[in-house]
Amino acid sequence: MKTHHSIHSFKPNGQTIVTIGTFDGVHLGHQKILDQIITSAKINECESLVLTFFPHPRMVLQEGTEMKQLNTLNEKIALLANLGVDHLVVHPFDKEFSRLTAEDFVKQVLVDTFKLKKIIIGYDHRFGRNRTADINDLIEFGQTYGFEVEQISVQEINAVSVSSTKIRTALSEGQIELANEYLGYDYSLTGIVTKGQQLGRTIGYPTANITIEEDYKLIPKNGVYVAKCQHNQQTVYGMMNIGNRPTVNGTTQTIEINLFDFNEDLYGQTITVSLLKRMRDEQKFDSLDALKSQLALDKLTAQEHISRL
Repeated sequence: MKTHHSIHSFKPNGQTIVTIGTFDGVHLGHQKILDQIITSAKINECESLVLTFFPHPRMVLQEGTEMKQLNTLNEKIALLANLGVDHLVVHPFDKEFSRLTAEDFVKQVLVDTFKLKKIIIGYDHRFGRNRTADINDLIEFGQTYGFEVEQISVQEINAVSVSSTKIRTALSEGQIELANEYLGYDYSLTGIVTKGQQLGRTIGYPTANITIEEDYKLIPKNGVYVAKCQHNQQTVYGMMNIGNRPTVNGTTQTIEINLFDFNEDLYGQTITVSLLKRMRDEQKFDSLDALKSQLALDKLTAQEHISRL
C-alpha cells in the first residue's frame, strides 16, 4: 500500500475505486466496505483508494471537543495496509478544507485528482461545506461527471452491527473481549518503555512502563488485564495494570505490564501490547505484601486464560 499525506501528493496510474471515511478502529464493518472496494478495483482493473483525514474533522470543527480515537494514525495505516488497499490518502483536515463546496470536492478531488471510476460509500455519508450534501447529491454528481456510485445500505451496515462508538463504549466500560470481537483483532496500545519508580522489582513483579505519545488514543478502563506483546518475533504474555497505583499513593495514570518468563531490558524501546481480557478493577491494598499476594493470584488467573487460547 502506498500512503500519501495529502490529496495533492497523489498521482494516479489509472482510474480508482474510492471510499471515504475516518475508519476509526478499522473494525469489522469497515473491513466489509474495504473488501468491496478492493474486489471492485480488481474486477474493473482499477486501483483501490481510501481517503481519510487527520486530525479527525470533529476535533477541528468542534474546538474543545475531546475526541479519543481507537487508532493512532500509524496504527490505522498498518491495519489498512494489511487488508490489501492500494492507496491511502491521509489529507490534513483544517477549516479551509472544510469550506470546500460539495461540487468542488467532487470535481477537484474525486474527478480531477483521483480519476474516479466508482465510489463506494455508506448510506448516511455527508460531505461538502457544512456537510450539506448526501448520497443523492453524490449520485447526481456521478451522472454529471461520469462515475458510478455504489451505496452501502443500512441493512448491510446493521447486519454487521458494529460501530466505532460501540467499541469506544465497550473499552471505556472495560469490556475488552467484546471490543476485540467488534474489531476483529485485539485492541492494542503502542508506546515507549520508560523508567518508572521500579517498585514492581522490589516485590518480584517488574514492569515495563509504557508512555503513549498520542494523547488522542483511547485508553481502556482502569484495571488489570491479561495482555501480550511481540518482541523479537516472539509472543510474550503477561498482565497489565492501567491506573493510578493507589496502594503507593499514585496520582497519575500509568500503563505497565509484567511480562511472564521475560528478563530483557526494554528501556527506550517501542512496544505494542494487545489486551486480551480484563481480570479485575484496580484496588488500593493495605500493604505491598497484600498487593504482592493479589498479583500472585492475578498471574494464576492470567496463565489459566492464556492456556485456553
